[in-house]
Amino acid sequence: MDLSGKISIEVGIQVPAAKFFDVLAKQFHKVQNICGRIQGAKLHEGDDWHCTHSVKQWTSVVDGKVITYKERIEVLDEENKLITYKIFDDDVNEHYKDLKITLQVTEKDDEHGCIKWTIEYEKIDDDVEVPYGFVELCYKSSKDIVAHLLKA
Repeated sequence: MDLSGKISIEVGIQVPAAKFFDVLAKQFHKVQNICGRIQGAKLHEGDDWHCTHSVKQWTSVVDGKVITYKERIEVLDEENKLITYKIFDDDVNEHYKDLKITLQVTEKDDEHGCIKWTIEYEKIDDDVEVPYGFVELCYKSSKDIVAHLLKA
């Protein structure tokens, strides 16, 4: 059985792509107050939530369980509205050698966009499930962010 793989989903959004991307690129510290499955976050290393050398520690609901993990931005490409996050440590290392989540937001028109979440992973062994719980976390968080932006 293959230990590594890639899964992705696309989510249509009813807000401009730039507005959605701005939340994750420039207001990332607010996500814990917007998304229901994220129970907490703090800056673990560094002094800026939005740069590639800072590490954040997250507490989230994944697969129906509360887990903790650390995250670092590997790529922040504002021109292409793309961010790649490295997910590691704590509960994640019990199941995965490598876990990366990439977000890309594209414009459909002035008022609508599309989000593509791609999760690349390497499991520690064959007994570990594909990280569908992180797919669900990304999907639900996208919906929560859109709902927040529509209220604002």
